[in-house]
Amino acid sequence: MNDISGKLIIPDNELRFTFSRCSGPGGQNVNKVNSRVTLWFDVKGSPSLTERQKNTVRQRLANRINEAGILRITATSYRTQRANREDAVRRFVDLLAVALTEKPVRKKSKLSRRVKEKRLQAKKHRGILKSGRAKKNWT
Repeated sequence: MNDISGKLIIPDNELRFTFSRCSGPGGQNVNKVNSRVTLWFDVKGSPSLTERQKNTVRQRLANRINEAGILRITATSYRTQRANREDAVRRFVDLLAVALTEKPVRKKSKLSRRVKEKRLQAKKHRGILKSGRAKKNWT
C-alpha cells in the first residue's frame, strides 16, 4: 500500500515494474544485473483515483504520461534492484502527492485609501525632484 495523502492509498497491485540493465559505470555489476527499475502506473485505468483526480494528474504530469494514460518512472541511482525499486515507489508517491495538492484560492485584497494617497504623494515628490533637474531655458 502506498499512502499518497490521508485520503488516497494506491495498492501495490496497481503498480507494474520492469527491470533492465543500467547504463554507465559499475563494472561487471552493470553487465550482469538488471538493476534499472521502471515503474508503470495506469492513471487512466486506476480504480483508486476519481475521474477528477485522473484529470488533474493527467494535466499536471502531462510530460510524464503517454497517450495510453500510463505514467512511467525510471530509477537507476542505486546498484541494487531493491534500492532502485524503493526509490521509484518513493518518487511515485511524491509525484502524485504534489500533483494532487489543491492550490489555495487567491483572495483579492483592496488597497486602503491611505496606501493609495501615500503612493500618489511619492510619485508627486519624485516628479518634483526630476523637474528640478531639468535645464531651464531663461531666454
